[in-house]
Amino acid sequence: MKAVLGLENGDFVVGEGFGVEGMLAGELVFTTQMTGYMEALTDPSYHGQILMFTFPLIGIYGVDRQNFQSKRIWARGCVVQEVCTSRIHHPSLEEFFGDESLLGISGVDTRRLTIAIREQGTVRAALIVGSDDHEAAVSCARRAPPISERDLIPEVSTRERIHIAGRGKRFAVIDLGIKRHMIESLKERGADIHIFPHDASHDEVASIEPEVLFVSNGPGDPRRAKHAIACVEHFIGELPIFGVCMGNQIAALALGAETRKMKFGHRGTNQPVRYIDGHIFITTQNHGFVVDHETLPEGCRITYSNVNDGTLEGFEERDLNISCVQFHPEAHGGPRDTDIHYFDEIFRRLP
Repeated sequence: MKAVLGLENGDFVVGEGFGVEGMLAGELVFTTQMTGYMEALTDPSYHGQILMFTFPLIGIYGVDRQNFQSKRIWARGCVVQEVCTSRIHHPSLEEFFGDESLLGISGVDTRRLTIAIREQGTVRAALIVGSDDHEAAVSCARRAPPISERDLIPEVSTRERIHIAGRGKRFAVIDLGIKRHMIESLKERGADIHIFPHDASHDEVASIEPEVLFVSNGPGDPRRAKHAIACVEHFIGELPIFGVCMGNQIAALALGAETRKMKFGHRGTNQPVRYIDGHIFITTQNHGFVVDHETLPEGCRITYSNVNDGTLEGFEERDLNISCVQFHPEAHGGPRDTDIHYFDEIFRRLP
């Protein structure tokens, strides 16, 4: 099938479509990971975005549902240089996209597009499969709303409270688009998990008499998660508060700090962060917004920072028992150092 990817700046690339015919628009972002493409595509934090892989060949080991981070693909579309069409043990990525009515484009110079995004910043884009009408694609991209104007969290959050029984501390989890591995990391440590919708009130969360508040990852601009921010504000000083990715940003906003949109964000499984003691970890990340470290209130301490650009990757407020990270400790691409370093540490801190 013919396919074209058009950008809001007027640029476009023509390639070969896979999946089904159709048209969609979203924010074009890139990830530098070499494996874990199904984990990325099913990550709810990619909702509203067209995901481009910088690794040249995607789909090598097919589609294994055991790697899914949610029940479905959340990325709006997929952009690759080459998609592997062979079948080994699982359905191919190409077959899966067709079966699930998804849109993808291959045969694209992803290196050129990635360099352009790094220089210009993230752009709105539109993908058309079944046509190479670049003018229609560019026009569609320009009509797409910026991601900060979209309410994406209600679409990825649970609509009902979910209880996963455990023998340990009672965790109230605010679901802004939580990944399966994040829940697994809490389960492995015996947590009694109560997952709440994104708009749960303070009273609803308090009804289970939680011992810990945990805020998950999620898509879009964290400032739109007004219910979650208000809920965290109520529990500051009452409960230990932990957060990952957007959860880090929500906790900072609840403390009165500010967040900002990044030029092109951090996405991939090879992002270096420096811990406060100088130790460096290679982490998995997926975010386009970041906490402005200069706006953190007195008493907060930066615990992790990004080696590449110095942005905040984690902070704590020990007197209030708040500890959050921007990266994904549960998404260990190899050694489980950040999983152990963060999750074991927060469980040790619990009263």
